Amino acid sequence: MSLFTTLLLLAGTVCSSESPQKEEHKQSGQASYYANRFNGCRTTSGERVKQHLFTGAHRTFPFNTLVEVTNQANQQSVVIRINDRGPFHKGRVVDMTTAAAKAIGLLGRGVVNVTLRVVGKDRYVAQLDESPTLDGRSPLLPGLVPVQ
Repeated sequence: MSLFTTLLLLAGTVCSSESPQKEEHKQSGQASYYANRFNGCRTTSGERVKQHLFTGAHRTFPFNTLVEVTNQANQQSVVIRINDRGPFHKGRVVDMTTAAAKAIGLLGRGVVNVTLRVVGKDRYVAQLDESPTLDGRSPLLPGLVPVQ
């Protein structure tokens, strides 16, 4: 048996037959929140900032992407829907509404270190004028699509 054939056989036994899993979309950096003066202003997507909803800005995630934001200091998490572009400060990976900031203990701190994880995309959100709220009566839940 030639050296080439032996190496080929060994390579076949070392390689896994499982298909490679899709890489999970995670990111770390700092989070900040919109000042109250931005309430009612238009976002890049055309929606208005509504401080009582769980929405936020990211530089590259597509609009309507659902992102879990976890405060690294206290491990509190919130899921926000991306509907804006930003933040444009070095080191910051997400801006969010005050409701979302409050949910993870960010209010009053200015910025905190967070981890972002894409958890899904809402296919119906474009027709709706609302996002998930604190009261749990979100019309979005039936439309959630898990990330594959």
